[in-house]
Amino acid sequence: MARTGSGRLPLFAAMRESIKEGYTLQTLRGDLLAGITVGIIAIPLGMALAIAVGVAPQHGLYTGIIGGLIIALTGGSRFNISGPTAAFVVILLPITQQYGIGGLLLVSAMSGLILLALGLARMGSLIQVVPYPVVMGFTAGIGVVIATLQIKDFFGLRNVGQHESYVDQLQALVQALPSIQPGDTLVGIVTLGVLMLWPRVTRKIPGHLVALLVGALLALGLMHFGLPVDTLGSRFSYVMDGVTHAGIPPIAPHWVLPWTLPGADGQPLAVDFNLLRELLPAALAVAMLGAIESLLCALVADGMANTRHNPNAELMGQGLGNLIVPFFGGITATAAIARTATSVRSGARTPMAAVFHALVILLAVVLLADLFAYLPMASLAAMLLIVAWNMSEAPHVVHMLRIGPRQDVWVLIICLVLTVLFDMVLAVGVGLLLASVLFIKRMADLSQGSKKPIHSDAALAALPESVALYQINGPLFFAAADKALNALNRYDEAIRYLAIDMQTVPSMDMSALVIFQKALQDLEKRGIKVYLIGVRAPLRLKLKRAGMGAVRGSRRYVARPSQAARHIREDLAEQQSEAATL
Repeated sequence: MARTGSGRLPLFAAMRESIKEGYTLQTLRGDLLAGITVGIIAIPLGMALAIAVGVAPQHGLYTGIIGGLIIALTGGSRFNISGPTAAFVVILLPITQQYGIGGLLLVSAMSGLILLALGLARMGSLIQVVPYPVVMGFTAGIGVVIATLQIKDFFGLRNVGQHESYVDQLQALVQALPSIQPGDTLVGIVTLGVLMLWPRVTRKIPGHLVALLVGALLALGLMHFGLPVDTLGSRFSYVMDGVTHAGIPPIAPHWVLPWTLPGADGQPLAVDFNLLRELLPAALAVAMLGAIESLLCALVADGMANTRHNPNAELMGQGLGNLIVPFFGGITATAAIARTATSVRSGARTPMAAVFHALVILLAVVLLADLFAYLPMASLAAMLLIVAWNMSEAPHVVHMLRIGPRQDVWVLIICLVLTVLFDMVLAVGVGLLLASVLFIKRMADLSQGSKKPIHSDAALAALPESVALYQINGPLFFAAADKALNALNRYDEAIRYLAIDMQTVPSMDMSALVIFQKALQDLEKRGIKVYLIGVRAPLRLKLKRAGMGAVRGSRRYVARPSQAARHIREDLAEQQSEAATL
């Protein structure tokens, strides 16, 4: 397929570039090692994140297999490892609660179509306009929500339930504290301790693997001595050949129509226009977050490996992955920063590392599914607590709260609080609105107009007192135009010539054009001739199209003050000549 510049679809961009550079045995060795390493990490994470969004753990594994494979092959980043991520928990959990797994998979497919449209429209670069305080605020808020949701399984609390409101969920957790289970709590604490301390021992063996093994062995020992511990097998089950088995089915992802799966009422979804309209806001939020997280992840990987990704190809790859994965039982997929960074550090060279990661998960599902039933829920909760902590970037947030500009700090805090108390969609919407208003204010503060003494410019210094100089700086738009132009009409009757220095005015919007035209007309009605100095070509064309061309020798466009001075001298000389003739 042709390159993006040819106008054709940029699919398979990263894979094509990797093949073009040549695929050696050394490259294969690096990709294989990275794929195995990340695959081992992705297995428990995939199950834990699926549980966190309210579905059976196998759906998270199917996401890593199908989504990870398709996105790696078709996307625009060499290193992105895609699968279920913690960022989506706060969006997907309410969908599962309200529409069941059928609605959840339908939202994933709809978000895939939106991402495809963004890639086709070459919108990859526009994602960069989301302000950093907004991103930091909602990601930190998501981390807080994820950590709160893990308290139940970490301590083995009973009768907590799922609540739509964060405050209600927190209240239910507090009320359930007397039901703390010592077995689950001990397993959770030990697993958390291993996860925190293992990186200090070695990074060659993934800490997730060691922590889960320790947690599972401890849980088996506790249950042997009669202390109950909640496991994946005691929480989830499946039916095969009429027999109920604990854990997850040892079956590879297979074709399924999302709308045939049960909704919240246990019945298959009735897909119609009303349902799609109800799910559209969630699909837009999922697509937006998936685009932001995937492109940020690609930037991180590029920084680590000194490469460049194709943002539009990555959006299209993410779109295809999310469009197809629900038809194999997978939930929303996006690039995972932690897994991608691990892959790069483990020697990944091409998208084949992500392909191998997907194959490792597939082998684990087919060969090791029975063993997953022994994984303690407290251990999976501990693992997500670490994910939430890393995602929240709490030390960095505290640092930014201390040193950041006050206005940006308030944007960050508001996004964080809204994400926790309400939802991410509202938080991002309000954050973008606040950031936009603050940006407009800052730009308006930079835009200003002021009277200048005529002698402040050497070219105009020798002109008589009937000549005035006005200087405009910065872009002129609706929030700045009135302030920058309000002094134009405050010249006394002695002024006959006005030179307006516009060399540092890059643009004008419609509001500024209207105000500027009115000001010029008022000046000319008073017999004041206006000279516009240094107007840039695109802006000059815009002014002339708006009706601000030359009128009776006025509104002359000149490149430099010296040219305005020459025209004024010529006009004065002509007036003196006419007066002498009379």
